[in-house]
Amino acid sequence: MVAEKQDVEDESLRIDRPVLRTERLVMRAPHAGDIPSLALLANNRSIAEMVARMPHPYGETEARAFVAMATEADRAGVIYALTLADNTLVGCAGLSATERGLELGYWVGEPYWNKGYATEAAHALVDLAFRATDIQVLHVACRVINPASRRVVHKCGFQYAGQGMIDSIVAGRVPVERYRLDRKAWASLRNWPRY
Repeated sequence: MVAEKQDVEDESLRIDRPVLRTERLVMRAPHAGDIPSLALLANNRSIAEMVARMPHPYGETEARAFVAMATEADRAGVIYALTLADNTLVGCAGLSATERGLELGYWVGEPYWNKGYATEAAHALVDLAFRATDIQVLHVACRVINPASRRVVHKCGFQYAGQGMIDSIVAGRVPVERYRLDRKAWASLRNWPRY
């Protein structure tokens, strides 16, 4: 899940936003040119129900607000637009400051599900989190009813840390599984497997 609004500001969690290139993705700052595609992909109740702070319906007004928030210079963490080499937007991913520390979040538009893009983006962001900050633990949470997200979390080496509840704009108060990855485990997993 990608945060729509920053909850915690921690100077030590500020990350410069380098353009990240993976095997198939270009991960860059969202910009105004993404607004129509963002509104089209994010206007999906199935996605909104899995992402804590994504409203539904999701139109150009929400996309414009998201791009403005994502590109604020003084925010902790980082948010990326996930694009293919031809600049086609496939989703968003980021690292957000929370009360637990830095947390990974992601979503991919339904036309791009089951292609490994979330895992590819998550691997890149896990590496960025540990290389660009001095955090000792990275966190992630997923809805208990979201097996696809759970698979991404497991492929990135996160370990189960318990259950909790979150407040979802669309779904209300819902149960989540929480996971964590410590720096030592990340160091041992640096040669990520294929997607």
